[in-house]
Amino acid sequence: QVQLVESGGGSVQAGGSLRLSCAASGSIIAINAMSWYRQAPGKQRDVVATISPGGSTNYADSVKGRFTISRDNAKNTVHLQMNSLKPEDTGVYYCNADIIWGRGYASDSWGQGTQVTVSS
Repeated sequence: QVQLVESGGGSVQAGGSLRLSCAASGSIIAINAMSWYRQAPGKQRDVVATISPGGSTNYADSVKGRFTISRDNAKNTVHLQMNSLKPEDTGVYYCNADIIWGRGYASDSWGQGTQVTVSS
């Protein structure tokens, strides 16, 4: 089995910054893409940023230039640096990873979510 654990959420005023972290653990063989998703109240869960094992990144238009996703392959971690936060960034942020584990099982794994609240 594998597990993703997020940390770093909280409350901040508009214009502030937060850094989210996610650590994968278990009998991991390899991790392919790692992503951060966001679910605002009453809305669907949408992808915010994705990073490949080689470091290629993609961002939602709404966060380009403000958020930076990074990963440490040796530590099986992924981070999301969020700057110039806006009230519309409020939501529960989820870590997602495509993990190969155990005897070669594939798992689309999710963290438990961490709340980010941005006040105006």
